[in-house]
This record gives sequence, C-alpha cells and structure tokens, in this order.
Amino acid sequence: MWVILGVIAIVATFINLYMYSAGKDYKLAMAMGLSFTALTLCADYSYVSQWVGAEDWAALADVVPGMARALWFLTIVSILLNIAPILLERKGKRVKA
Repeated sequence: MWVILGVIAIVATFINLYMYSAGKDYKLAMAMGLSFTALTLCADYSYVSQWVGAEDWAALADVVPGMARALWFLTIVSILLNIAPILLERKGKRVKA
C-alpha cells in the first residue's frame, strides 16, 4: 500500500510542478502531493508495526535503518519540491516590486 501511495505522491508532485510552469492553479496538486507523502509515511509505519506485532526482529534490524534514512530524504525532497512554486512565486513578486 505504501508503494502505491508513494507513487501517487510523486505523480502529484510532478503535476504540481507542471501546473506551476504552465501558469495554472497548482495549489490543489501541491496539497495532494504533501497529503499523499504523509499517507505514505503512515502506511509505512503501519507496515513496520506489523513486523513488531509478529516479532520479526530480523526484518526490522535489516530494513528499518536504511528505510528511515530513505524516508527522511524523500520526505524532505517532497516538501521542498511541493513548496517550490510558492517560493518561486514570492520571489517573482519581490523582484517585480
């Protein structure tokens, strides 16, 4: 499930960036990208909690350290990419003023 939500988050982020570059209203796509990023993190956390419930300590020891770094990195990238249009829009307004 987390993979599907992650792919949707990536697609929504690219739609956000495309809509901004096309000059269209991008805010809904931005909200969708950030929302699906959050849902991806929640789904992944649920997946890990199933391993804890099954007491699969080997799986946790193998996967969680690398996955934690990847999730931090991907979440930060998602946030930056999704808010980039707002920052660029503000910068453009400041230059014109």
